[in-house]
Amino acid sequence: MSATSNVEPPAPAEPRTDRYERGRINVGSSVPFFIFHLIPLLAIFTGVSWTAVMLFVITFWGRMFFITGGYHRYFSHRAYKTSRAFQFVLAFGGGMSVQKGALWWAGSHRLHHRFSDQPQDPHTPKKGFWWSHMGWILCDETSPTPTHAIKDFNAYPELRFLNRYDWIPWVTLALFCLAVGGWSGLVIGFFLSTVLLWHSTFLINSLAHVFGSRRYETTDTSRNNLWLALLTMGEGWHNNHHHAAWIARQGLTPGEIDMTWYILLLLEKVGVIWDVKRPRNTNVKVDASAGV
Repeated sequence: MSATSNVEPPAPAEPRTDRYERGRINVGSSVPFFIFHLIPLLAIFTGVSWTAVMLFVITFWGRMFFITGGYHRYFSHRAYKTSRAFQFVLAFGGGMSVQKGALWWAGSHRLHHRFSDQPQDPHTPKKGFWWSHMGWILCDETSPTPTHAIKDFNAYPELRFLNRYDWIPWVTLALFCLAVGGWSGLVIGFFLSTVLLWHSTFLINSLAHVFGSRRYETTDTSRNNLWLALLTMGEGWHNNHHHAAWIARQGLTPGEIDMTWYILLLLEKVGVIWDVKRPRNTNVKVDASAGV
């Protein structure tokens, strides 16, 4: 049975226009974020083992898929359906990325699409690179989960649990890296991988609205960028995505490499996901009633 087949998401209420205009960084709550960036320097003392390198590769690309295929294309845009069990796997896997819970991530992203490049957009690049890249996540205004924008998935208690205790997935991964690779595995396989995963993800907010080409005349500044697409498993085809956010495929032509889409095709073939939304052609029109 589909985990979402009987749940119809209501249209999200509009947040206050000035919600993100203050943009004050909460220095105290931001300290762990900056400490994360310093921990990889401990590799000077732990060394870099081959096991740590393997863990780095696996945790970077594995978590990248959980963000792109799970947090983004599933939770944010409902681009396919799946079982309740695999829905939990996607939420737990995305939680290992240390980017908060699926409800917070997807709810914030839906607001980005609903108000793209407007004052209500949580990370509009019109406020500058620093804000759109990571400043917005360090502010009190963006800390609460926008439950009004994610009422469909907020109906699941297990997702609310993971969203509230979002440290459980990533602490589990950190302990796994430590057990498998020792201190080097923890420093390189978890912390360094996490920091690079963060900034790879953030680049879609900060650069994919600034550098690249525009195939479609959307109402925002979204752009297509090959290098960002390669780094983020297809998310760099951002203008395509803003043109038709509800489809599971973002690279719309054979030359637009979209690794997340290829993995989703495989999952569809083996029956893990279904009702995958596809464009009828590369000139697909956005259904305004989709809401996100």
